[in-house]
Amino acid sequence: MNAPAGFVPHHALVTAPSTSPDRWMLVLHGIFGSGANWRTFIRRLAEAQTAGGAPGPAARPWGFILVDLRAHGMSQSPPAPNTLAAAADDLLRLGDRLNLDVRGVMGHSFGGKVALAYLERRPEGIERGFILDADPSARPAGESGSESPGVLELLRAIPQPIASREAFLEAVQTAGFSRGIAEWLAMNVRREGDGFRIRLDLDVLNDLLTDYFARDLWHVLEDAPAGAGAEARRVHVVLGGRSASISPASRARFEALSARAPWLSVHVLPRAGHWLHVDDPDGLFDVVRAAL
Repeated sequence: MNAPAGFVPHHALVTAPSTSPDRWMLVLHGIFGSGANWRTFIRRLAEAQTAGGAPGPAARPWGFILVDLRAHGMSQSPPAPNTLAAAADDLLRLGDRLNLDVRGVMGHSFGGKVALAYLERRPEGIERGFILDADPSARPAGESGSESPGVLELLRAIPQPIASREAFLEAVQTAGFSRGIAEWLAMNVRREGDGFRIRLDLDVLNDLLTDYFARDLWHVLEDAPAGAGAEARRVHVVLGGRSASISPASRARFEALSARAPWLSVHVLPRAGHWLHVDDPDGLFDVVRAAL
């Protein structure tokens, strides 16, 4: 599906050594993140495809496209509107620009909902989708179980320039967030002139989060895939057993849908919270590798 000319997000390609994939998967990070957050996991996944030797001609290894979604990482200053739909259109343009056969999409949290918006635009041609601890529901931000609104409020409140990276880490932890969250957010802090500054456009991120919580995308999962090759599409939802980001009602809806929809599978990683690839990388790896 071709997209009109416009903003194209920054990206990096990851493949197994000595392979030339003929099908590709987009990998989408969460809010405040970047494609680099998933590099280690995706490199492991790519290399596993050739473990024990080069794949045979029928194996068709995947290549992966680590995307910096609009207003994240190196994809700064996107044009309005800043919505899930716009982020999905960015991905269509990226596929056109790269001239690669994009046959899959994987998204975590905010990126999972962008993945659903992308699937909505690709009714045909997608073989695999992975929705990683993302709730398709529309819901008030304050009732979401997500830390994102609080993080955004915190980032707005930190005076800039910041004296040092350590001062930023201390401010985040003083606000009640973990050291791990602080170090992850610090990936967005850069030395600039007289100190350190947060490189994120917080107004744009507020627009993206507002749309994220306002959109209901359950129909993308509930409607049977249509068109040629639809029977080959499989969507895998992976949830953290300890995650507060997925409401009990949504968990029940996922399970009920998987019981009647042959195109959808639901996997729960009991030990993981919201950060699946950090809390249980081996469990997530096993699910994704088996599905590919």
